[in-house]
Amino acid sequence: MEKRNWPKWAVESIEIESPNPDWIDAGTAEARGLLRLLGPYGVKGVEHIGSTSIRNLPAKPILDLMAMIPSFDDLDEIACKLAEGQWHYVPPGLDNRPWRRFFIKVENEKRVAHLHLMPEGEPRWEQQRLFRDLLNGNPTLRDEYAVLKKHLANQFPDDREAYSEGKTAFIQRVFARL
Repeated sequence: MEKRNWPKWAVESIEIESPNPDWIDAGTAEARGLLRLLGPYGVKGVEHIGSTSIRNLPAKPILDLMAMIPSFDDLDEIACKLAEGQWHYVPPGLDNRPWRRFFIKVENEKRVAHLHLMPEGEPRWEQQRLFRDLLNGNPTLRDEYAVLKKHLANQFPDDREAYSEGKTAFIQRVFARL
């Protein structure tokens, strides 16, 4: 499918907003709702991650959440259940991250949340939590990350992959300090 036929939310520009203290409460509420919804499928944990989970960090106004699942075996049922709440499944062939299954929640033709389903034992689960916690505990790192994110959003406003890739060296540097 050509991008011009994609829905608006699939190709919207990257826009970084000023920190919003409501993001953390919204992420907590979304995580609780997802845990109730996905609990019957063996989901044991849902966490708010990403920039909106870091206090005083400018971010795209999109909540990132991750849920730990036993396996991808019930994915079709999970996708149907999530679709009832306006979550759109992004197949692995489009997502290019075989270690997760990815969903985007849409309201008024805009992304409002991302859900990363990860199987138990996936090392990125702990990495996501650790990165969030490190930046929440270190204002200097948080501020460096804010500058980088703004720069990348200006450089790649319509290229989410390049924007994400541009953060990789910073993230690796943060983990190297441990």
